[in-house]
Amino acid sequence: MSMIFKGRARYPDHKAPTRRGLRRWLCGFRRDESGVIIVFSIFFLLIILMVAGIGVDLMRFEMTRTRLQATLDRAVLAASDMQQPRDPAEVVEDYLDTAGLRDVALDAPNVSSGVNFRMVDASASIPMRTQFMHMLGVNELTAPALAGAEERIDGIEIALVLDISNSMNWNDRLVNLRPAARDFIDTVMALTEPGHVAVSIIPYNTQVNAGAALLQHYDVSTEHDYSHCVDFDDADFSSASLSTTAPLQRTGHFDYFTYASGSWPPEADDLSSPVCPTRAGTEITVFETDPAAAREKIDALTAYGNTSIDLGMKWAMTLLDPGTRGVVSDMIADGNVHPDNSGRPVDYDEPNVLKVIVVMTDGQNTTQYMLPADRREGPSDIWYHPGTDTVSVHMPRTGPEYFWLSDNAWHDDPRGNHTTDPDEAIRLSYPELWAFRSVAQNARYQYGPAYSANGSTHGAAWSDWYSTLPDTVSGPQKDIRLQDACGTAKSNDVMIYAIGFEATPNGNAQLRDCASSPSHFFDAEGVDISDAFEAIAASIAQLRLTQ
Repeated sequence: MSMIFKGRARYPDHKAPTRRGLRRWLCGFRRDESGVIIVFSIFFLLIILMVAGIGVDLMRFEMTRTRLQATLDRAVLAASDMQQPRDPAEVVEDYLDTAGLRDVALDAPNVSSGVNFRMVDASASIPMRTQFMHMLGVNELTAPALAGAEERIDGIEIALVLDISNSMNWNDRLVNLRPAARDFIDTVMALTEPGHVAVSIIPYNTQVNAGAALLQHYDVSTEHDYSHCVDFDDADFSSASLSTTAPLQRTGHFDYFTYASGSWPPEADDLSSPVCPTRAGTEITVFETDPAAAREKIDALTAYGNTSIDLGMKWAMTLLDPGTRGVVSDMIADGNVHPDNSGRPVDYDEPNVLKVIVVMTDGQNTTQYMLPADRREGPSDIWYHPGTDTVSVHMPRTGPEYFWLSDNAWHDDPRGNHTTDPDEAIRLSYPELWAFRSVAQNARYQYGPAYSANGSTHGAAWSDWYSTLPDTVSGPQKDIRLQDACGTAKSNDVMIYAIGFEATPNGNAQLRDCASSPSHFFDAEGVDISDAFEAIAASIAQLRLTQ
């Protein structure tokens, strides 16, 4: 029996679904998982693209922030320069404009300044539209920057090492040096409040005149007190400190350069060119804080003798070494150093205090002369008779042993030690002899005639008492000492500037190696030395980021 449906048929009789078939089809569709992976893949791909887009926006944000921060850092550094004449806020704005950061929102820079400092703080921000994050509702990111810079000179300790060798008299070098050094002192002392900048001046030629006020606080030998220099050993140049208790050898007071003859009794200034200088202006100036007094020291400089840059550097690093603080304290108590310098030299790591050496030469290291131990002290063979102003030379020989220069004859006693003269001859000590007669004067005009009268020659006297008399330190050996001293100072973070003032190639090479960097070396000629000192004074101010 067939079934008949009323109404319009939707399917042929053989294809009409039953309810059971429909349920079966729907259940099968529900269990089919063949399309799930595609759906999830699309979902995760969208997530990855979104994360990558966020990463791109964040990378662009960081690049923008870094650019703004770097520009703002440079801007506040320039604005905090104490020699910058423009308004600090204008300087910061110009830096941002020049960098193309014109959409920056810049807060008014905070400027604080005084006699010895300038501080500039600035904050800024720049908007950046997002390319992907706007889909998450973040249409814009703001990149911030905060920078602060300070130029502060709480204190400067400067050692000014100046060549006063004989060649400084040539080509108006000393004439040109004086105003350059004076202007340098005025500039650096004006950088801060009075008393905060102290300049030690170390003139040098063959030796360095430390001066009695300084040298009395060290254990120096006492053969004489005509002059105040010290002979150092090689090892001394590898140490900045100078012990106040270790024995130091005082430099013999003698003139190896002229035919000088002094008066009796000898005075320190009788010799025109002693190895240890005694002229006005040659003495070390210890921590001067008064610019007028420092200028007077510069104006008093006179030049003669050889060149010992190494000795100038030795004293420079000693005066900057904290171990010298006790000596400076004693000099303050003596009234020889201003009380403003209490506590100087400060420790090497003292914040906001610069230690600077400025060394100049117009040549190169040359021979240094020293008296040998057997002719440094004790009695000499020269006898002097004040009554007749005559000299007798004692020489062991057959027959009379005293040669009188007054009659060119040999006698049994020095002139004066007999009844016809009212006073007796004086046997000179070696320190008295060398203060009374230069080495050349003694060799040629005292021993020369005695040698000839004894059957020898003037040449033999010249060799014994001049050519081979002094102990020496050669120029190349002094170059080694110089570099040891420079290396020691730099290892203690002392800044070294060097000026070759019409110097020799070797002199320039030595100073270039001595300087803190190639940019700290200056090769100057003529009046250009003023430019070198001006550039050094301008660069001494130290800048640093504070945030």
